[in-house]
Amino acid sequence: MPDNPQADPSLLSRISASWARIEISLAAGLAVLITLLILLNVVTRAFNTAIFWVDEAAIYVMIWMTFLAASAAFHYRNAIAVTVIKEVVSDRFQRVILRAVDIVEFVFAIIMVYLCVRWFQPVALFRAGFDTVAFQGATFNFIYAEPTTTLKIPKFWVWSIMWIFSGGALLHSLNNLFGSRAHESAVP
Repeated sequence: MPDNPQADPSLLSRISASWARIEISLAAGLAVLITLLILLNVVTRAFNTAIFWVDEAAIYVMIWMTFLAASAAFHYRNAIAVTVIKEVVSDRFQRVILRAVDIVEFVFAIIMVYLCVRWFQPVALFRAGFDTVAFQGATFNFIYAEPTTTLKIPKFWVWSIMWIFSGGALLHSLNNLFGSRAHESAVP
């Protein structure tokens, strides 16, 4: 193992870093889109010609932005944290705390993937031949039938961010546990 873990990053570390950069870029683009949607809303309301779907679109864009940034936070290890204990313990115990946090994040990511499978039921949808009516009749799961209020698109497209978040969180937490970053002693 090299002295500097970043000098020879593993494939897992490179994939995690690349995905985190994509997540941050998309989140930044979505932040710009939110701003534009809100400005559009202000302008159209000022002229008494409000576009009602803009509010809903801004909310969904904000949800996507938040989950993309939250997943990237796993990679960068810069989520909100209480650091009082970390600041008063030895370097060795700090590494133990960091490892414990990595394990908790990994377990959380696995649970999120599991919940996505339970919620979206992709195997049952496949068995139903992607026929959502047959799927609903077999599972009593109406996730693929509910439209958004004003945009009138199926809500499962909005909720699909949960798959992206869960997959990214799993990738980043795996990297934190087993990639070249697993041996870092301090939060970057």
